[in-house]
Amino acid sequence: MTDRLRPSSPLLDSAGWPTRRSILAGGAGALASLSLAGRATATAPSLRTRRSGAKKKILMLGGTGFLGPAIVQAALDAGHEVTLFNRGRTDPGLFADLEQLRGNRRRPMREGMPEQDLSALKGREWDCAIDTSAYFTRNMEDMVGVLKDQVGHYTFISSISVYKDLEKNSNPVDESSELCTCDDPYTWEMGANYENYGALKAYCEKAVEAGMPGRGLYVRPGYIVGPRDNSDRFTYWPVRVASRGGRILAPGHPEAMQQFIDVRDLGTWIVHAVTEGLTGAFNATGFKGRISTAELLHTMKGTLNHECEFTWVDDGFLQAEGVSAWGEMPCWTPASLFNVSANDKAIAAGLTFRPIAETIRATWEWARDQRGMERPWRAGMTAEREAELLQKWLARGDGK
Repeated sequence: MTDRLRPSSPLLDSAGWPTRRSILAGGAGALASLSLAGRATATAPSLRTRRSGAKKKILMLGGTGFLGPAIVQAALDAGHEVTLFNRGRTDPGLFADLEQLRGNRRRPMREGMPEQDLSALKGREWDCAIDTSAYFTRNMEDMVGVLKDQVGHYTFISSISVYKDLEKNSNPVDESSELCTCDDPYTWEMGANYENYGALKAYCEKAVEAGMPGRGLYVRPGYIVGPRDNSDRFTYWPVRVASRGGRILAPGHPEAMQQFIDVRDLGTWIVHAVTEGLTGAFNATGFKGRISTAELLHTMKGTLNHECEFTWVDDGFLQAEGVSAWGEMPCWTPASLFNVSANDKAIAAGLTFRPIAETIRATWEWARDQRGMERPWRAGMTAEREAELLQKWLARGDGK
């Protein structure tokens, strides 16, 4: 499953830029057919990267959204020194004790947007940079141009949306699978349905590799879930089970496979990978072994609320009723569109997963205590819509 939201969901931040957790997958073609080498010149590093396993001076680009705090906290827990560089707009009080550099990595896409400002980074040195906030090729090239002689290692949080055949066949994708392209690698347009998102993430990877050859780590997650996830694409389920119970519409086939990763597991592994100096591409998706939709939902029932029951409704009915996958119905993709992302390489490099019950409980506790239960939901089904669909399904005589 890709990090996909439907066009009706909020997709832009206050400055009109796509947020990391709110963009559709997409793109087509072969990335290998176009080189960005002419736009970014490779330069030998002026820094000597510290030995594997040593404590690091880490520059965090972003760091206060969803994945960023998990990475920062994991780095601090491991004893690393962290500097944050961001605009200071998202949760500016978070990590107040750390060095905070203010600036703007983004070129203005249209009149009225703030100018790019990378001046706070110049003249400084770090062992490594971790980048959670790049979407466009030019912005990535600008950042690499500044940092290539100031950091020894660059980690870019990419996406499994880079794969051309994701959600197009049932074959697993791995790090060697063909990547997306788009007509213009320097476009500022995501496309009407965000079909350029995957290609632009792939071009950002290429920009790092062109500017810092052999020094880039490209982490390709799918769905990231857990506390602080305001996309609501997973959060809907713990809240639905814990707060209302009763008869619950369960989507698709009970044995359909689920792939997601707890943000804390991903953050911990990224810090481990940086500490070890890993380079190249890694799919960072769950799990080691198979987890089905039925296992996920029944774990929620056992963890949060025994007073509920699931009515399984098939893909065809949901599609006929216009239910949007991972939008109106989180944790569901029609079987005809679903394929998995192979994660063997990351597991061999130390990626581990906590029990899903821990993710479920932590997500519910965060939602209950901090999310704000009254604010509008970005994903998930209303009680009225769920009741309507269940009534229609049961009236067919097919439901139980």
